[in-house]
Amino acid sequence: MKDVAREAGVALGTVSNVYNGAPVSPEYRRRVEEAARRLGYSVNSYARGLRADRTNTIAVILPTLQNMFFSDLANAICRELSRRNLRMLLTVTEYDSQAEADCIRMLRQSKVDGIIGLTYTTENHDVEGMPYVSIDRIISPSVPCVSSDNYGGGMLAARRLLDLGCRKLLFLRIGSSISGETDKRGGGFAAECAMRGADFTLRTFNDEDGLSSLLAWLDTCIHQDQLDYDGVFCSTDALLARVAEHLRRRGLRIPEEVQMIGYDGIRRFFHGEYTCSTIVQPVRQMAETCVEILANWEQTRPSALLCLPVTYAPGGTTKEQVPADGE
Repeated sequence: MKDVAREAGVALGTVSNVYNGAPVSPEYRRRVEEAARRLGYSVNSYARGLRADRTNTIAVILPTLQNMFFSDLANAICRELSRRNLRMLLTVTEYDSQAEADCIRMLRQSKVDGIIGLTYTTENHDVEGMPYVSIDRIISPSVPCVSSDNYGGGMLAARRLLDLGCRKLLFLRIGSSISGETDKRGGGFAAECAMRGADFTLRTFNDEDGLSSLLAWLDTCIHQDQLDYDGVFCSTDALLARVAEHLRRRGLRIPEEVQMIGYDGIRRFFHGEYTCSTIVQPVRQMAETCVEILANWEQTRPSALLCLPVTYAPGGTTKEQVPADGE
């Protein structure tokens, strides 16, 4: 920094102000930046963070990136952290509790400043009083959890199917045995059906049973080339894609004979269209909320659950018209 100050013909404090975001006149800023480029000087942000007892790094725990919702979420969090000049350390656990524990250990050792975690285990989550934000799973009353309105989303899916003329509805889910906010999708769906006096069935298969058990059960609901249900709500868009593929192989037409709605709001590559009719999670707002909580951790502690609103979007698996790009 002394070399840069000498090269730019300014005081050492001016160089410090430029690289710490303090007010500096445009002319002095230009001289300092040009001098730094000539000398090949750059800030060691990690070393600077150690002096301030901060690493300016947030760890993000996700189970996988193969599901496009998780990929979108990682991208949104990274973008929001970058906007605040923070780095993201991404840990993909493949549903391994030990990988989650290793990441939490980094927080205890002050190697990261906080964690945003979307986890699928109950082990190794002693994070009381630590800067930790959970997504979709309430760990304890003192750990903030950010989630979309899963219950409201389930109600919205049932309402839309019924408004589109469906008379016998089915909810399908493959989920973890560990309870979380996403479990409420089926509850909201059932509540709306009951309120409307609609015929409905809820079927949940755990991770051990898997997709094969779900599809085998679904085959028992097909009689004379017709499914017993004319409206299906799947707990994720990814599950809808697999179920729809199976039904089409059995000769059923979607959406002509069976209308389907998923959950997440996954879009196709390049075109940006929704992969199916879906309940859209507010991914950008979820990311912003998680980062905002950690950025202001010492000042405010939010309530245990921050629930963000969802919307519905048609995507070709229901009978209403799909909007053109830009609409």
